[in-house]
Amino acid sequence: MVGVFQSLLSLWWDCVSICLVSNISSRIKLITLVIGDIVCLGLITVSGFVRHGTLRSAGLRMLSTFIPVMIAWFLVSPFLGAYDLERVGDIRDLWRPFRAMVLAAPLAAWLRGAWLNAAIIPIFVVVLAGFNAIAVLVWRGIFLLALSRSRHSHG
Repeated sequence: MVGVFQSLLSLWWDCVSICLVSNISSRIKLITLVIGDIVCLGLITVSGFVRHGTLRSAGLRMLSTFIPVMIAWFLVSPFLGAYDLERVGDIRDLWRPFRAMVLAAPLAAWLRGAWLNAAIIPIFVVVLAGFNAIAVLVWRGIFLLALSRSRHSHG
């Protein structure tokens, strides 16, 4: 599982590097955002298992958190402009992916609860929303910084 995230992280970094080149296509920017979101949320999932001291024994169990988060994220975020490439490049719209994750977290928790046939603990929803939203905000801030540096250095 960690190897998969390492591969995704490497692919994500390659995409970010491509974004630093001027006149790149919108498709590459969108792919970079999607891969970055997946890597970011995957790393937060792994860090949750590390924090709880269960990473060594988690294995595929991590998917019971990661997949519901991904489903909820990709169902909610496009409708809140998180993939609107004109808005992604504007710092005034950096709140959009943060808000999308805050709104996606209850759905992710519900999906996870349904998958595991387990109760949904309210504090889990709050922690899931908070950590994932902050992580997405940081990642999207890095992406925005890379785009702005690219614009300034290439005209």
